[in-house]
Amino acid sequence: MINFSQINLVWLPVLPLAVISIAAIVVLLVGVRVDDEESDGLGWLALATIVIAFVLALGIFGQSGIAFAGAIAIDSFSAFFEISILIAAALTVLMSLDYADEHRLPGAEYYSLLLFSVLGMMLMAAASDLIVIFIGLETMSIAVYVLAGLLRRDPRSNEAAIKYFLLGAFSTGFLLYGIALIYGATGTIKLVAIHTALTGPLLSNPLLLLGLGLMLIGFGFKVAAVPFHMWTPDVYEGAPTPITAFMAVGVKIAAFAGFLRVFMVQLGPASAAWTDVMWAIAALTMTTGNVLAIVQSNIKRMLAYSAIAHAGYILVALTAGGPQAGGAILYYLLGYAFTNLGAFAVVVALERRDVAGDEIADYRGLATREPLMAAAMAIFLLSLTGIPPLVGFVGKFYLFNAAVHRGFIGLAVIGVLNSAASAYYYLSVIVAMYMQEGGLAEETSRSRPGLVAAIAIALIGTVLIGIYPEPYFTAAGNAYQSAMSPEEVNATTAMAP
Repeated sequence: MINFSQINLVWLPVLPLAVISIAAIVVLLVGVRVDDEESDGLGWLALATIVIAFVLALGIFGQSGIAFAGAIAIDSFSAFFEISILIAAALTVLMSLDYADEHRLPGAEYYSLLLFSVLGMMLMAAASDLIVIFIGLETMSIAVYVLAGLLRRDPRSNEAAIKYFLLGAFSTGFLLYGIALIYGATGTIKLVAIHTALTGPLLSNPLLLLGLGLMLIGFGFKVAAVPFHMWTPDVYEGAPTPITAFMAVGVKIAAFAGFLRVFMVQLGPASAAWTDVMWAIAALTMTTGNVLAIVQSNIKRMLAYSAIAHAGYILVALTAGGPQAGGAILYYLLGYAFTNLGAFAVVVALERRDVAGDEIADYRGLATREPLMAAAMAIFLLSLTGIPPLVGFVGKFYLFNAAVHRGFIGLAVIGVLNSAASAYYYLSVIVAMYMQEGGLAEETSRSRPGLVAAIAIALIGTVLIGIYPEPYFTAAGNAYQSAMSPEEVNATTAMAP
């Protein structure tokens, strides 16, 4: 057992980052001498690295402080997000082992870029400095831009990469200008110092308010919030399916890590400036995502609009604010990671080279051909719908309860109605699997142990965290409170009913 108490606190938060970055470089260098058809070993190396980083991230729980002149936070908040990101990365690698070979993807570039994107995500989760958040976001984004276009002979993949790059670069400009304006208003880029400076007249400073608005646009693009969602369906449809899954989960987790730490934790005193705007964005995001998902015939596009809707559910709690909402968001993101990655893993299982397998019609009769695969997909879709006792139901209950607790009853009602409406398109897939005939006749899971393992792990997480939510929700709540100042924690405790 590693004795973390003997490790200097300054270096503790960067150990998982260091392991991931070194492995990304090693995979790239080793991969130069490995044929693309024999890249399984690189995938297993990436997976082993993720497991090591996961163990190291566990050691950050319970720690408190800052490192590197306030650039990196040492707290359970960053540890929780890093662990969630690493879980998403591990499941993505498992579902990629056979996919990369079948689609002749360059293994060295694929797994190296995947690790570099994980590095950027973890950096965003641990950042306590606006510039570090920006660096993490760019490290993540540049890697994902390339990964989205790695199916080089597929026009849809090329289109996905170009659209994501152009719109992503545009949104990054908003984020960077927002950082510059907040620096101009407060005189610092350190989040703790910005929080301390947010008193009195500064809360109505035009520079600060404009900076908040521009940063909101930047984060809104990354979480696919309306009206910054236009890229999502085309990019999700064209990218390699494991990368689509990773974008739907990993990018969202990392973006919300920065979103929460900046807006809810450190810029909380200025919440009056953005609460009304966030209310409208949350309502539009939920409604737009669900309405457009209903008319989709391609399951990747359907899950893309579903991801938009789920971002809206999370924004409901973010709008409400407070420790209860913060813990609910962390819990929901963890459960969403298992559920959504599991659903995409089933999509990967139905795909073959030269056979898309991503139309909802392809799922007709799946219960007859592959009953276990159909049952797993049904559970994932029911969880996304919010059917008890799965994690999707428990997570939505915590999100909407946090909104009601803070007085946002109307927004919570809109969330519940949207969740009910989503049952239409989720259940349409289940109906196709169990009540219709046709679809693809080829077996899905034969000789694909990595993919089967990914589905099994996601299934266990979806059921276990839903049936037994207490330890996970408690850990999520404690993680969020670890990012708050002692004064805020005391004030919150005093206000609690």
